Amino acid sequence: MKQQEKISGQRLKSIIGGSIGNLVEWYDWYAYSAFALYFSAAFFPEQNSTAQLLNTAGIFAVGFLMRPIGGWMFGGIADRIGRKRSMTLSVLLMSFGSLLIALTPTYKTIGVMAPVMLLLARLIQGLSVGGEYGVSATYLSEMATKNRRGFYSSFQYVTLVGGQLIALGIQLLLQKFLLTEEQLHEWGWRIPFVIGAILALIALYLRRNLHETDAFEAQKARQPDKKGSVKELLKHPKAILVVMGLTLGGTLAFYTYTNYMQKFLVNTVHLTKGESTMISFISLLIFVILQPIFGALSDRIGRKPLLIGFGILGVAFTVPLLTALGNTHSLWMAFFLLMAGLLIVSGYTSINAVVKAELFPAEVRALGVGLPYALTVAIFGGTAEYIALWFKNAGHESYFYWYITICISISLLVYLFMKDTQKTSEIDHDPKLKNSNEGKV
Repeated sequence: MKQQEKISGQRLKSIIGGSIGNLVEWYDWYAYSAFALYFSAAFFPEQNSTAQLLNTAGIFAVGFLMRPIGGWMFGGIADRIGRKRSMTLSVLLMSFGSLLIALTPTYKTIGVMAPVMLLLARLIQGLSVGGEYGVSATYLSEMATKNRRGFYSSFQYVTLVGGQLIALGIQLLLQKFLLTEEQLHEWGWRIPFVIGAILALIALYLRRNLHETDAFEAQKARQPDKKGSVKELLKHPKAILVVMGLTLGGTLAFYTYTNYMQKFLVNTVHLTKGESTMISFISLLIFVILQPIFGALSDRIGRKPLLIGFGILGVAFTVPLLTALGNTHSLWMAFFLLMAGLLIVSGYTSINAVVKAELFPAEVRALGVGLPYALTVAIFGGTAEYIALWFKNAGHESYFYWYITICISISLLVYLFMKDTQKTSEIDHDPKLKNSNEGKV
């Protein structure tokens, strides 16, 4: 009994430690988007505000191009050397990227080198966060027990969105209590990036003390040479296609309702920056609470019903929701419409990490989760904000709503024909985990 309690305590400690590191990484990533409204003019020549946002959104999208490379590099490290070491390296890289943004001079000071350095920092962060998703999803899924895997893996998005919440929370503090609008535009936007660099170093310390997963240790002992390569990954083409298909609509909807929404509320709904930040913060806080609820539900009824629910509701309501949101003049109505969209997206976000991890064997799990996911997110999630702003600039904003709907409908087809990974999980076939999964956390 004491031994079992010790194992359960170690597992819980590892899940918390991995989640906190994930939260810090995503805070650093989202601080860019949250404060783009303030620093866009600092890095680009003076022009209209939408054009400046297009430039910063373009660099945001380019940062996503590094995510497949990060998924490949850090996924391979995780499958060859260990999940723990890979996560430690990724958070160190994120810290450097944040510090670089914080210290980069403005366009007026160093000219074209300012956006070049911003781009470099964003590429570094893209590399880091590209590796973070696949490795942390794998780590949390392998650390969790079979009957709680959906619940604990949902903390992938709890901490992912939690990072965005911290970024927005810091923004609210700066807006409401600490700095004026002018100070935020001049130098205050640098503060969150300094905080991000410091938090990343704290996360680095936490991750150095994590336990390695049993799945990796067993695989390392059993087949030391068969892991972490693209060649091995390509032996699972169906799983790769499923990851890309189930990610397509979900990632586009997620980035629309979270990352892009703050700018949408300002540019289209014509709320103030403060009102936009407040609505985004409250809605995301509720969204975070929903993740473990949906994750626990998947442990009872399976993963597939939640994915199908997201697909059907996403296809039916994306255009009506975003159209109504764009036309509303009520602060409360804007909040409820945004919350309805996030409720629908929860059917995907709460369980997508565990679904992907359950598709691959241990020797290529981190690479299998990270690389095809990162490729899909780079193409569709990373460009969501840019495409939305492009359609708006062209005078056809509603086209973007239909674009999201079409992508979700493609994912819905994948959900309908894929197997429920809870019943066919590759994690249950891992040596050692068969025994360790008998206990409960």
